[in-house]
Amino acid sequence: MAEYSCSLMVLLTLFSSFLVCINANFDYKDALKKSIIFLEAQRSGKLPPHHRPPWRGDSALDDGKAAGVDLAGGYYDAGDNVKYGFPMAFTVTTLAWAAYFYQPELTAAGEIHNVRNAIRWGTDYFLKASSLRNRFFVQVGDPVTDHKCWMRPEKMKSARPVLELNEKKPGTEIAAETAAALAASAIVFRGVDQPYSQKLLNGAKKLFQFAQEHRGTFDGECPFYCSFSGYRDELLWGATWLYIATKRPIYLKFIQDESTTAVVTEFSWDLKFAGAQILLSQLYWEGQKDLQTFKQQADGFVCNILPGSPYRQVFMTPGGLIHLRDGANSQYVTSTAFLFSVYSDLLARHKMQVTCGDKRFTCVQIMDFAKKQMDYLLGNNPVKRSMMVGFGKDPPLHAHHRGASVPVDAKDDVNCGMSFVYWYNTDKPNPNELTGAILGGPDRADRFVDARVNSSMTEPCTYINSCAVGVLAKLAKQYGKP
Repeated sequence: MAEYSCSLMVLLTLFSSFLVCINANFDYKDALKKSIIFLEAQRSGKLPPHHRPPWRGDSALDDGKAAGVDLAGGYYDAGDNVKYGFPMAFTVTTLAWAAYFYQPELTAAGEIHNVRNAIRWGTDYFLKASSLRNRFFVQVGDPVTDHKCWMRPEKMKSARPVLELNEKKPGTEIAAETAAALAASAIVFRGVDQPYSQKLLNGAKKLFQFAQEHRGTFDGECPFYCSFSGYRDELLWGATWLYIATKRPIYLKFIQDESTTAVVTEFSWDLKFAGAQILLSQLYWEGQKDLQTFKQQADGFVCNILPGSPYRQVFMTPGGLIHLRDGANSQYVTSTAFLFSVYSDLLARHKMQVTCGDKRFTCVQIMDFAKKQMDYLLGNNPVKRSMMVGFGKDPPLHAHHRGASVPVDAKDDVNCGMSFVYWYNTDKPNPNELTGAILGGPDRADRFVDARVNSSMTEPCTYINSCAVGVLAKLAKQYGKP
């Protein structure tokens, strides 16, 4: 197993003992900066002045017009040009959590302003998408036709239909997830832009009410972003963020009396239990003792993953990386690292440990695991290469991403069929650097093939990076130059 630690080498010479690092720490501040730049490259709509990725331009300005609503803005989730509301909301929620929990670290790194801008790019879109009573627009673009065309978003030719939720077509998962995103973001903007914060909170309350009153599983995007876990985790997640944001007893009552929870092994756009449990553990340690069950389940999440735990269930590659499933596996790496980072801080703050059977784990051990997961992605792995575009040693050059792989000056008269010939089925490096994108990552045997056609390994996703922001900010503070 690749280790990322310092070994104490005692030299029996004139020199005193000193510490020799087998592998130097990475430039986490640079990785943090670049991870946010990637999110900017995923923006849809009219781009702001001083937009950092120079090869991106305005796109999809007419989104929603056919349905009589302005849906310009928001984010493309990955390497295609569809705007999926479900993963977009999770991206914003986790980014807001990072800004809320690691505000001092992000400020010290000079990135808090960029993170707030990234959050606001998403929340502005959500406010527009949910502006009509009991109507919520949750997708723009047709995945089937979009995936038949390899075009930059600025010049895409596929149709842009919208997907709507309403009283007759509910989608509790995405309504509750977006409520969580707005509530978490309201906390971030409180004290920075109070009127905007209140607007976000009002939107969160409205969407959570819609999620509760019109319950139904969201399957409108299948086979893309199907909600396999159901909607009860999103209801708990949304209620938790609303309680933190408002302290209103109605949300605490829902958490205590109506919610469902479970010990799980992942935290993802589809499964939010572990995130809610760690948030509620914080409230438990701050005096809300009737939330003890959630603290125990948060411990269970750690015990299901941590090497050395007798209850570990998650597969680890020979090189020491979490591997839950092929296809953007890095999302589980960064999300686990983020939760472990937050939980380690809470344990340290309250002088607690995690007990897994006959084993006890300290906050230091839990954070060390989070660091190793991030270090693997940044280059400390068996193939000795970075999984982040534009960062570290031998970074990937062939991200599975339309905007990055199609030249800015590409001809306009190329049809969809020929677009794959020119820009997809080629070994040429991407002409546009997708700076900061953490790609899908290696397989179960630590193999990584930097090929555009190998989407499971080379496609980026916004929620991979959003979960990386908080832990990278913490590592930048801990291991940065004085």
